[in-house]
Amino acid sequence: MPTVSWPSRVDHVGPPTIPLHDKGKARQVLGRPGAARARWLRTWRSGRYLLGTLVATTVTLAAAPLLCIPSLAQPWTEQHRRRAGMQLGQSVEPRPRASRRNLVWLLTQVVTGLPAGAVALIFLGSLLLTPLITVLWWAFPTAPWLPVFSVRITDWGTALSLGLLNLVVLAGLATTGLPPLARAHARCCLAVLAPSPAEQLAERVTELTQTRTDVLQAHSAELRRIERDLHDGTQARLVAIAMRLAVAGESLSDDPETAAVLVRQAQAETEDAMTELRSVIRTIYPPVLADLGLSGALSTLTARAGIPARIDIGPLGEIPAAVEAVAYFAVAEALANIARHSRATQASVRVTRDGAMLCAEIADDGTGGADAARGSGLDGMRRRAAALDGTMKISSPPGGPTVITLELPCA
Repeated sequence: MPTVSWPSRVDHVGPPTIPLHDKGKARQVLGRPGAARARWLRTWRSGRYLLGTLVATTVTLAAAPLLCIPSLAQPWTEQHRRRAGMQLGQSVEPRPRASRRNLVWLLTQVVTGLPAGAVALIFLGSLLLTPLITVLWWAFPTAPWLPVFSVRITDWGTALSLGLLNLVVLAGLATTGLPPLARAHARCCLAVLAPSPAEQLAERVTELTQTRTDVLQAHSAELRRIERDLHDGTQARLVAIAMRLAVAGESLSDDPETAAVLVRQAQAETEDAMTELRSVIRTIYPPVLADLGLSGALSTLTARAGIPARIDIGPLGEIPAAVEAVAYFAVAEALANIARHSRATQASVRVTRDGAMLCAEIADDGTGGADAARGSGLDGMRRRAAALDGTMKISSPPGGPTVITLELPCA
């Protein structure tokens, strides 16, 4: 009997280790189930988009006289732009009314939507009907039931094998053909409905005009606030200091003790006036920016936030003072809102720079529902960003999370 030698100990228990040079292949093998699921999900979404396009095209044909009215065509085409943007994973901004382009799209939708939707209907309908046809082969044994291979079926073996073959072929055709077809139709939609250069210029002029108006209003409001703070606070204290010093000077020779008390009171008032003056200056340009720079100032903000917050700041380079101030105030306002209103347990601040664009992203895991249109501090953040030709986007569905993205040009 042959002798078998066993190892004296076991060095590893569990799955075998994978050499470093083979880990790429291992990831491919291990990632196949997830990739297959993603491929099927993409196919399903593409098929759903194309079937919706087929329904919408039918509605367009039925309601063509009504959709020729500009006030009705505009929301109809905007809905298709949003659907196309979601299919491509792109954000689609509202556009000005363009009656000619809307009419062109209605014609294009009929020309492209009917065949694209019909292809999706054939593929998905055949996939759904093939199992039923396979099971009911005995009801009509001589009928060419199966959509890919249509032969005479006389027994269960033939029915099941051909049914499985049909499913495999149809699934392969669907996963291969539907996603690019849906993307092509979505790109066609966005291309036809895209604003022309003249419309983009007009929209830009309108936007800049509105931004200029907002900047002037914000500037006037800021000047009034600073004047009010100085008049009601610092100036009043300086007047009181001057009066006390005047009385102290008159009573210095006759009542030195009273004069000393007045001088001490004037000294205390001076310190209070300096504190109020610093607070006013801080609202104009925070001294912490001059002392620590934007990275240090934002790190200080997150450290003092009312909830646990982490910060991630990339290389920022040299940033104009106005941009630093807007970014600082925006992060401060966002963190304050999170602590007061969101009922979040944690927050995060991420600041990066991509070329001439500074991006600040503030997120929390709170209850959501933030809306700048309600006149809160978020609207002030948007106005500050618009004053520098920047943008602010809010994603805050009910139930959270909330993500505020601020983009500011640094050029």
